[in-house]
Order: sequence, then C-alpha cells, then structure tokens
Amino acid sequence: MAAVGILGGTFNPPHLAHLVCAQEAHAQLGLERVELVPAGVPPHKPVPDDPGPEARYELCRLAVGDDERFAVSRVEIERPGPSYMVDTLQGLRDARPEDDLTLIVGADMAHALPGWREPERILSLARLAVAERGGVAREDLAARLAPLEPSWPVEFFAMPRIDVSSSLIRRRVAEGRPVRYLVPGAVEARIAVAGLYRAAEVPA
Repeated sequence: MAAVGILGGTFNPPHLAHLVCAQEAHAQLGLERVELVPAGVPPHKPVPDDPGPEARYELCRLAVGDDERFAVSRVEIERPGPSYMVDTLQGLRDARPEDDLTLIVGADMAHALPGWREPERILSLARLAVAERGGVAREDLAARLAPLEPSWPVEFFAMPRIDVSSSLIRRRVAEGRPVRYLVPGAVEARIAVAGLYRAAEVPA
C-alpha cells in the first residue's frame, strides 16, 4: 500500500508555492509521493488566459522534473467533462485500490469543501490534509466540516507563507517582468519559448 498525496489545481502556471506545499505535505504526513493533478475543465470558473490542459500538464511535468517525491497525473485531463474532485478520487481509487489517498488543500479550499460536489463521498475516499499558514483557525475549520459524514479528523501540516500566485506570474509575464525564482527554471523557459501569457490582459 502506498501513501499518496493528491494536490489538485489549475496550475496556470505551477509555481514554487505549489512545490513547497507538495514538499511539506510529503515530509510531514509521511507520504510516499505527491501527485499534482492539473484540472482538465475546472467546474467552478473558467481558467483565465488558459493555454489549454495539455500545456498546463506539461508545465507541471517540467516543474516536477526528476524529483522522485512528485508525479503528475493525467486523470482529469483524460476524463471528459468538468473536473470534479469526487470523480478524480473515485477514479484513482478504482485504478489503484491499494493506495491510501490524502487530499491536500489550502485552508480556503477546505472551508469551501462543503460546497463541492459530494463532499461526504470525498471524505470517504481520502483523508483531508490542510496546509496551515498564519491566521488559520483550526476550530473554525473543524466546525465548518463537522456536519459532513464521515467526520474524520482533519490533519494539518505547516507551510511557510509564500506570496506567489499563478495570477501574479501571468501578470508579470504580460507586463514583460521577470518570473525567475518564482517558478522553476524549466517552467520559466517553457513560458518564454511558447510565448505563454503574453496576451494576458493587464489592467491600467
């Protein structure tokens, strides 16, 4: 049985905070690997300046590189329709029933979990691990999730506060500003070579 972390997102593009989150979850939760799962069709909102799921998958693959702690899954890209996490976890469970799955989320996503599709089924398919940064109120989160069944204990792991976001990266690229040290070198190179995010709208 393998202990596998699942870190979903649009990854548009993946950046260093994503990798630090994956690293800290791997180290603190005793995971054998963490799988980045880029969304095929995000169900809740369109992806701004989206180069397409295949391009985002390739950026994730480049971000991970040869780090054996991490992998990139195509499960949501290859499944038609909106990329609901409950379907992703069920698909992974069906394909690898021996794996022990941990869903890795930030505190904001954990608070939103009751509004996801079939949140109780999600909690039956994977344990929930929340990246804890300054200002997270564990009691508030526990109360938010308590009505869900099964009401498993939420696991927390510490993560340094890194104020980097995909929207920041896209904006900097559109403005012609450097993104070195904010994304892995291979991701920076692919963005430049492929001309990604250059047409992004930059508010005046």
